[in-house]
Amino acid sequence: MFIIIMILIVAIALPSRNRNISPNLYLRISSLLLLYTGALTLNAFYIQSIGSGIGIYNGLFQITLFTQLFDIVIVLTGSVILIAWPLINHKFIDNNLNLNEKGHNILSINNYRIKYSIIVLISTLGSLLLISSSNLITLYISLELQSFGVYILASLYRHSELAISAGLKYFLLGSLASCIILLGCGLIYSFTGLTNLDSIYSMISVIDNNNILLGFSLGLILIFIGLLFKIAAAPLHNWAPDVYADSATIITTWLTIMPKISILLVLFEIQTHINLIENINIILELNPLNNIINNNTLSFNNSYLWSKNLLLISSLLSLLIGTILGLAQTKIKRLLAYSTISHVGFILLALAINSEQSIEALIFYIIQYTITNLNTFLIIILFGYIIKNSFRDLIQSFMIEDETGTENDINYISELKGQFFLNPVLSITLTICLFSMAGIPPLIGFFSKQFVLYSAIQNGYYFMSIIAIIVSIVSASYYLKIIKILFTEEENTSEYSDKELKIINNLNSKTEIEISSTNSFIISTLTLSILLFVLKPSILLNSTTILSLSLFNF
Repeated sequence: MFIIIMILIVAIALPSRNRNISPNLYLRISSLLLLYTGALTLNAFYIQSIGSGIGIYNGLFQITLFTQLFDIVIVLTGSVILIAWPLINHKFIDNNLNLNEKGHNILSINNYRIKYSIIVLISTLGSLLLISSSNLITLYISLELQSFGVYILASLYRHSELAISAGLKYFLLGSLASCIILLGCGLIYSFTGLTNLDSIYSMISVIDNNNILLGFSLGLILIFIGLLFKIAAAPLHNWAPDVYADSATIITTWLTIMPKISILLVLFEIQTHINLIENINIILELNPLNNIINNNTLSFNNSYLWSKNLLLISSLLSLLIGTILGLAQTKIKRLLAYSTISHVGFILLALAINSEQSIEALIFYIIQYTITNLNTFLIIILFGYIIKNSFRDLIQSFMIEDETGTENDINYISELKGQFFLNPVLSITLTICLFSMAGIPPLIGFFSKQFVLYSAIQNGYYFMSIIAIIVSIVSASYYLKIIKILFTEEENTSEYSDKELKIINNLNSKTEIEISSTNSFIISTLTLSILLFVLKPSILLNSTTILSLSLFNF
């Protein structure tokens, strides 16, 4: 990944770049290189010792089957997002409106495509390093490498005031979260004198010093708070709806998926190791041959309960806030932002339980969330280009070049009025994705929620299970609101004057908008995986089961 980034930076800096390499080619090259990285990662599964883990760079990183699997998930998702940049062909038949001669182009975002591909690769590299980090130093550096990439992405369209505002807000609040994480890492190092995570876990499991255990617990809580802040888990979620709504939709697609995957996996790794140590302490405490119960057992159990309760509280608030506040939203990206917060609540619930069943549900939920959310945003991007370039914005584009990249975005849910009658296939695929988010059987989203709720009930979390079921039912209403607008309300043209309607009708007869075959293939594949999961569930379920069993084989 690092070599790829360096080569592309050099290619961009060459003077002949503008003449020989098109901006779309950068996106294609970057996506292919991500696919090649995924192929190399898949080939590493043949290394026998990967199953037990391989420490590289003097133990700074730990490579396991778990990290390799999610390396593949991350690079595949990043590749799809790069490939799926809307390449829509506009054919203007009217010779009197020759936009090429006038120098106007309604998709003039080529420079942003180049920057987007490079920054995406940098952020992806940070994500890959983050989930494999086994040291506090590499964990923080990898987290910042990923974070700087998403900060730049949020404000990539520098001609848009909203995008700049979103990027600045994301940078300031994300930096605050990074400071909290760094403070937690500093506290752990100052009390233990170690930065290697495995060494810290080993030390904590055997040491009998309340001061060190207290410092470790406090540092751990600060790290958890900072990481929860970065994934927009309630009550640390206030920045997310504003940033997601003000950024371009292609940027929001990246922000809602990629950073969350890697950070959730870091939380999972830490919580799993803490759970392992806690279980060992319980075994030692119940051992009849152990006559003396060390104070560190009780002290460490308290720190474990702190982290567990912190995740449960955040899960509860995320479920409630993401559902209740989502009901009042009229902007589609703000609604999806609150939907994301609600989904994070389910993931945190599975993470807090931390049993074999819940970890299997956690892995499954992350994968289905990635597929469903990615497909939803890709469809919304295409809807934006089709709608905006068919009516009023198409007329305005004849005089004004689109420099912000956000003028083709859908902002309000009402803009989807009657799209089923104009674009039935896209409307049906969006409906499938929304039904999956709502947890309607037999779609993949239903099974992910079912697995989380089943593991919660099996482990005695009845209150959380009842809350999760209630919010799932309530949240279905705002998904149905979008579907209702798609299918039952026809496009309202009363806001246009007679002159504008005449121009629109003339342009509709002379304008043809073609969605690229690449986008169509990606959306079709993702939709079929959501829709037909129930017919062939063994591939994904067997993978998650094997991973969860391997993690608890101690």
